[in-house]
Amino acid sequence: MTDQRLQWDDRTQVRMAMLDLLSDNHNYDRGLEVVRVLVDQIRATSGVDGLVGFSATLSVELATAIERIAEDQGLPASALAEVWFAE
Repeated sequence: MTDQRLQWDDRTQVRMAMLDLLSDNHNYDRGLEVVRVLVDQIRATSGVDGLVGFSATLSVELATAIERIAEDQGLPASALAEVWFAE
């Protein structure tokens, strides 16, 4: 990862984190390590405010994805979220 990534907005950082998790031939451990490095870089360069922005944007993007999937399935988004996060 380059320092240029840290200058982008929160939404771009979230997109890059998601792509990192989904890339590398679906190697979850490698993707997770890349995301941890990104989060450490955000903390180091932007502190708590950067982490809050990243977390809030990640939450909004996840909610948007759940809403889109729920709409495609004809379900309320809240019902899909309950299933999605059930243990």
